[in-house]
Amino acid sequence: MKKLIAGNWKMNGDLASNEALVKAMLADIGTPSCNVALCSPALYLGQLQSLLKGSPIAWGSQDVSAQEKGAFTGEISATMLRDFECRYAIVGHSERRQYHGETDEAVATKAQRALNAGITPIVCVGETLAQREANETEAVVKRQLAAVIHAVGHCISEIVVAYEPVWAIGTGKTATPEQAQQVHAVLRAQIAAASEHPERVQILYGGSMNAANAASLLSQPDIDGGLIGGASLKAADFLQIVRAAG
Repeated sequence: MKKLIAGNWKMNGDLASNEALVKAMLADIGTPSCNVALCSPALYLGQLQSLLKGSPIAWGSQDVSAQEKGAFTGEISATMLRDFECRYAIVGHSERRQYHGETDEAVATKAQRALNAGITPIVCVGETLAQREANETEAVVKRQLAAVIHAVGHCISEIVVAYEPVWAIGTGKTATPEQAQQVHAVLRAQIAAASEHPERVQILYGGSMNAANAASLLSQPDIDGGLIGGASLKAADFLQIVRAAG
């Protein structure tokens, strides 16, 4: 299976800089040997649809509502995302869990909503520094993924998982390739026990992957790609990661 490199712009961008960034990427991406996606703030999904349609780059959202529709002011449903031809939706990012109090169960429901709309959820799991130092990493990520497995059942083979150690997001710290691989192997085994087609599930690394460390991380046997934060805001850096996944 091809690797997946997905950019997460977080709360960055505007119409002019988005257009310049995407056009710079498209001018130099050629025919990538991996799958590529960009996940923007919801306001800019229409812009991405316009700029990227027919290109080698797919697009997706950074979140999705756990609700289908109704009186949920400010929420954006999976069917709305489908209107903009989103291929992916990030769910359970550590920033959503930390700042918005998202529970494992809420994340699982969001993953289910995305799947029901034909959108692939990128399910984020990961431990804090305190949890890692208490040797709780394996228990934490397995608990987070178990909630999703329970919610989506046999559709588990249709999701993407992203391991993002919280202590390595936006901090400049990165898990060593060996540390990342160790957790990816745990997640792989958990998926294999729950899915009839575990080989379909990609497990991305999402803790400050950048142009300098991408090749060493992506060379690990259970790392199937990256969920890229800051480096996805720079065309040259992002494309270097894309090439490293080739």
